[in-house]
Amino acid sequence: MCIMAHMLRGMQGVVPTLVTKQGSDNMSYLHDEMAHEKRDDELEQILSQGMTLHQEQQLSRTSPERSLDEDADENVDVPLDSDVQGALGLFAEAAQDMATAGLELNLGRHFACADYCNQVAEKAAQAVSLLRFGRRSMYDHDLRMLGAAVGAPADIQDEMAILTPFHPEAFYAETPPEEADEMISAEQASSYIQSAKKVLRWAKNIVLRM
Repeated sequence: MCIMAHMLRGMQGVVPTLVTKQGSDNMSYLHDEMAHEKRDDELEQILSQGMTLHQEQQLSRTSPERSLDEDADENVDVPLDSDVQGALGLFAEAAQDMATAGLELNLGRHFACADYCNQVAEKAAQAVSLLRFGRRSMYDHDLRMLGAAVGAPADIQDEMAILTPFHPEAFYAETPPEEADEMISAEQASSYIQSAKKVLRWAKNIVLRM
């Protein structure tokens, strides 16, 4: 009986420990799941509404050292001369321009909308260039060429080509500024927003590496 009582007293100390550990593990799992969901929601907000000042500050504090350990697990190769901070900053600008393009569409300024979509594609691609090469890639307003230079897949290059004509210098060469909005319908401007979002999503998956 003494031996049995001794064993029971020992188990009384072990069982609460096991329960506590199991509860801790469950809480840790739930915390990780909620964190992933929160990041996904924030990324969707970036693409639809742009990036808030708080989000920009969080991105600017992202450590380049992440590429040495975490990227090894994700099979993402980041060159040693990669400009991570520059890439994050330029991607933030692209996200803000995406939000502005939507605002211009709602205001009926269709060329301004297309112009911002052009800038979204350029800045998103150049953000990838900064990450991969540590510098911006040279190009002459040909977004398809820029996409090819930074390693964008063919379908993304196609979307970028759609937005190429809306660089102001090229567009105004053939269209008077006062007629610019009349040359682009609301439906066309809306389709340009979709093209820009596809380019931004592609860049997001590289630059943010979530």
